[in-house]
Amino acid sequence: MARKRRKLNKEMEADIAAAQKKVEFISAMIRDITEEDIQNEYAEAFAQIHLAAKELNELYKIEGFTDQTEATLALYKGLLATFEEEYEL
Repeated sequence: MARKRRKLNKEMEADIAAAQKKVEFISAMIRDITEEDIQNEYAEAFAQIHLAAKELNELYKIEGFTDQTEATLALYKGLLATFEEEYEL
């Protein structure tokens, strides 16, 4: 059986690239926190966002533009917004 081609979306690709850069940037900022307790608290809070961005990237590479990748992008954006509201970097 022939494999179905992935549907691609330039906007989603740009969102994924921006998400990866944002995750790298925030991760670096968290690593720069000198107080270990605060650094660990921020890292734990950010872990779910990091995982969502990673999952989004992998899912898009495998499946392309689908309802599931759109939902994962929305999840990432929602988690990031909540993190930015609750934690100050």
